[in-house]
Amino acid sequence: MSQTFGDNGRSGGLFIPRSRALVWLNLAVTFVVAAISFGLGFWQGLSAQIVILYTIVLAAVLFWLINYVAVIFESRSSSLETDTAAPAGGSGVWAGNRVLIITMAVMLIVYLLITATVPSFRSLGNLIAFLLLEAILVFAFKVGNRFAHGRSAFIGLIVLLALIVISSFTINGFLSAANIKAILLFAAFLGIACVGQTLVALLGGLDLSIPFVIGASNIGLLFLISLGVPPWLAVVFVLVIGGALGFLNGVLSYRLQGQALILTLGMGFAIAGLVQILTSIGSSFGGNVFGTVPKWLQNLAAMNGRTFGLAVPPTILLWIVIAVIVIVGLRYSAFGRYIYALGGNRRSAKLIGVSEFKYWTLAYTISGFSAALTGALLLGWSGGGFIGVGDQYLFTTLAAVVIGGTSLMGGYGGYGYTVIGVLVLQVLSAFLIGIGLKYEWQQFIFGLLILPMVALYGRAPHIRAQV
Repeated sequence: MSQTFGDNGRSGGLFIPRSRALVWLNLAVTFVVAAISFGLGFWQGLSAQIVILYTIVLAAVLFWLINYVAVIFESRSSSLETDTAAPAGGSGVWAGNRVLIITMAVMLIVYLLITATVPSFRSLGNLIAFLLLEAILVFAFKVGNRFAHGRSAFIGLIVLLALIVISSFTINGFLSAANIKAILLFAAFLGIACVGQTLVALLGGLDLSIPFVIGASNIGLLFLISLGVPPWLAVVFVLVIGGALGFLNGVLSYRLQGQALILTLGMGFAIAGLVQILTSIGSSFGGNVFGTVPKWLQNLAAMNGRTFGLAVPPTILLWIVIAVIVIVGLRYSAFGRYIYALGGNRRSAKLIGVSEFKYWTLAYTISGFSAALTGALLLGWSGGGFIGVGDQYLFTTLAAVVIGGTSLMGGYGGYGYTVIGVLVLQVLSAFLIGIGLKYEWQQFIFGLLILPMVALYGRAPHIRAQV
């Protein structure tokens, strides 16, 4: 070859730094990390074939990634040399990496708190996992800056990959078929509930009635079935009522602009209370309904559910189909274009004849429908009606949307981003459970995770230009 490296240090599809010393340093880092992962694999009792395969893949990917980062920093440093206005010293480092520094500091505080309060967490494997996660986070943030679009998706995918790799080496059986099926099943419940929340967020709104509609549809469906209503008709009725409640949320929140958060929360409390009153008449059990769930509904959402003879719960495949429809619809249909137009700039969208009322109410209607569908599927999973089954979805639907990178101010993001957020939450939840943390610790960590994500995406130019 007459020329090995281009101006940016690229050779074809490869990324290699110009400095040979840097290449050797990256090779040494790769070797150390690979050696640690190799030892951890055998320490966890994994088979030799799996350990060797994972180590080779990890070493190859890590070596490519850190070389890629080095090339990016070389190109950025060369451009900074010609930029006389660039801030220098510590202030420049802080200004350019504020969110990253805060995020890493928060993660360090969380790690120290967990280590101090949970004795079983104090292990060399967890320390190495934490350090690897910090390093991967740096990579995700820095390389993510190279993307004009899809930065949040890139960061989310890298974090998701990091969580899977770390969990597979620190938790026995994490990559087992049963655990993967469980993660995907719970992700499907959350993902379906997030459909409406994503659409509403793209318009700049919020729907806090989702967990209450989930709980109300859960006990309402079983109550109707226990009254002798044909199960399929009861499901249709619940879904229609859920959509109608969403439509009412949309109409009222549109008429009372700026009050969507409080209004949907109040509507959620009202519908949950009303359904409890109706279902508890003649019963001493308020908030719970007992009855027999149809076998076909159980098969839809149970862990042992089967799809065309395959040991895969149909709910997982249902979520995949819904995700494809929503992602494609938002990207290629007039509905999707108008949703983004209204979320990005309402006045401009109105000038071209887009009906804000129509799409606002439609988004909330879909939100109510998807929440009711989630409640019905959760009935098949649990086998009993419980009004509090949707409580966790008040937080997690918002968390999945934010972590995925959809702007709560509207106009940016999409359901594909939310899918990434859902998977990150579920894998992280499985990891935290696997290392022995209780539910309150999970809530604490999820809450801290949202803060840097809001800071990161909230400072994006497409959002700052709107406010």
